[in-house]
Amino acid sequence: MLWVKSFHIVFVVAWFAGLFYLPRLFVYHALTTDSAGIERFKIMERKLYYGIMTPSAVLAVVLGLWLWLGYGITGAWLHAKLALVILLIAYHGYCGRLLADFKRDRNRHGHVYYRWFNEVPVLILIAVVILVVVKPW
Repeated sequence: MLWVKSFHIVFVVAWFAGLFYLPRLFVYHALTTDSAGIERFKIMERKLYYGIMTPSAVLAVVLGLWLWLGYGITGAWLHAKLALVILLIAYHGYCGRLLADFKRDRNRHGHVYYRWFNEVPVLILIAVVILVVVKPW
């Protein structure tokens, strides 16, 4: 079970790195006006989302479920953590939708929106860490 924990941590870290970085790319993409720069951001965003974020998210969730089933489903704190993970999955999916909008040159938001949007996974990560460390319920 130790190898499952270790790999789970690796994939969670990789997933969060993408969740932190992709919206930052959206900030710069929204500010870019030259076509070469826009195309460069499209490539970077696509490779990050499909090459790193999504595989890491899938593996993090699968290994997390494996750990959850291995250790048992107990404690309200764990249910709260699961709710936050579901929120992260929804955030990830919304990032994919934004990526598709940028791909089709249909971005509807300015850079300020993406700056605030970029803070969402930070808040979720803080809440998850507090739940895991403190286990309040």
